[in-house]
Amino acid sequence: GTRVLLYEAGEALRFDEFSIRAGIKGVINVLRHLKMMPKSRGKKRELNYFIANNSGWLRASESGFVTHHFKLGDHVRAGQVLAEIGGPYGDVLDQVVAKKDGVIIGKQNIPLVQEGEAMYHIAYFQEDDEEIAGHIENVEDELVNNGTNGKALL
Repeated sequence: GTRVLLYEAGEALRFDEFSIRAGIKGVINVLRHLKMMPKSRGKKRELNYFIANNSGWLRASESGFVTHHFKLGDHVRAGQVLAEIGGPYGDVLDQVVAKKDGVIIGKQNIPLVQEGEAMYHIAYFQEDDEEIAGHIENVEDELVNNGTNGKALL
């Protein structure tokens, strides 16, 4: 059979520039590692890696309209209100609260939620949370602001 590299990211029916840049950079790095592309002539930047030792989903306790307060990649602390679930007349039925410190790695974006539906996927780490949040900001800066330095990727 033929070996295939498949990258999936972002959401259905949407283009997400951050995910696209991360995917392109990742595929190019794999091709360079396999010697299918020449090595980068640019200065190699050292990256620190963090491994999540656990993750979990926060689920809706009520059905209703969702008002999100956080986005993908955000660092959250235990007890923070991530979203509110409201009724049809604007009343707040319940709040979705972070159970532990972590980073949002998955999130539903549909404005309506049914009781029991998964709303936030949170990664949990053993390392210092502030160090992890800083690492995420560095990766975002590298991919969004300096990802191509204005040059074509291929």
